[in-house]
Amino acid sequence: MMDTTSNLPLPEAFIKFLEENGLDPSIYTSTDTLPRYIRLKPGCEAEIDEIEAELQCSLNEVSWLPNFYSIPPQIQIASSKAYQHGKVYGIDAASGAAVHALNVVPGDHVLDLCAAPGAKLCMMLDLLGGSGSVTGVDVARHRLAACRTMVQKYALGDHCRLLVTDGTSFSLKPTRVYAGSGTSNECTLEKKTDAFMEWTSRRPWKERKRAAKTRAATLLHISEPELIFYGKHSGVIGCTRDELYHIASDEELSTSGYDKVLVDAECTHDGSIRHVQKFENWGWQTLERRVLDAERTDDLTNLQFRLLSNGFRLLKAGGSLVYSTCSLTVAQNENVVKRFLSGNSSAELQEIESSHTWPCNKGGVPRTLRFDPVTSQTSGLFVAKFTKLAI
Repeated sequence: MMDTTSNLPLPEAFIKFLEENGLDPSIYTSTDTLPRYIRLKPGCEAEIDEIEAELQCSLNEVSWLPNFYSIPPQIQIASSKAYQHGKVYGIDAASGAAVHALNVVPGDHVLDLCAAPGAKLCMMLDLLGGSGSVTGVDVARHRLAACRTMVQKYALGDHCRLLVTDGTSFSLKPTRVYAGSGTSNECTLEKKTDAFMEWTSRRPWKERKRAAKTRAATLLHISEPELIFYGKHSGVIGCTRDELYHIASDEELSTSGYDKVLVDAECTHDGSIRHVQKFENWGWQTLERRVLDAERTDDLTNLQFRLLSNGFRLLKAGGSLVYSTCSLTVAQNENVVKRFLSGNSSAELQEIESSHTWPCNKGGVPRTLRFDPVTSQTSGLFVAKFTKLAI
């Protein structure tokens, strides 16, 4: 049944769902006025006039987020030379804020536990500069392959490795590398017959056959990570398979885990207006199944909790983790955070530096933030930042 009093093309069940989460249904009518956002690759600032001429619109600088610009919602960038040459890419400003909250600096070893489709991964690699590493993990091989395409397109792959695996059980620590070199601190420097050589998409036939056999045997559950890309300074080259796939203990991770971890968890995507409005074509029954079904959302919140818990386990003491979802529901955000904090005495929520200038609201848990289309002129996003205390 459709609601007849709100003039919104939303089913009554969804409106009730929004009201239960303290959300105004009118936010889903703002698609036409909500801008699109792009990130300009650092060093391309002198080309803004040229990009504006090609796109036939102004690039409006986002004052609260470096290198971000807003453009009118109807502008498409995919066919532009600026996009094709890797000078700009689309990423919502709220997602950019989640990455910015991590405070990635050169030399960091960063983990993106739900990396696909790759825009946030590219931003982290940009911030990393010429040292450290970024490890991208995703359970969907085809989606992680899109990440691989992005990092190669934007020439950001030197310090990156991508692994197809389940983020709730991933247990590989970062490969520590010397700044500007391709040799790993943890791998011996003598030549090894089974060491990883420079990455190439043209893998030997036997290696491709072994990988295909592994994928077929594991089906939906990936027991061992599948390395589908690594850069020359990612710390992989020179390592043996046993060294690279060594399962790290909790004690090892406490001292040599990741400096920064992003857990942008799978969610119902109800914070994205454009995503929700797709259900007008897909059918509102599909929305009720994907967003409102209690059994599915219970499974989803358990997945989010497990991703957050494992991401935090992989973080070294003193490191920072950002948990985010593009859902506006309490169950997928504040409730997950509360459940996680209740069982982790070494976890502490942090204030997000510079967030006092961000156009967002406070979350239902102190020190958490909520972006929404009305307040922020972005997609909806929940952000929480943790640090790992030494115990």
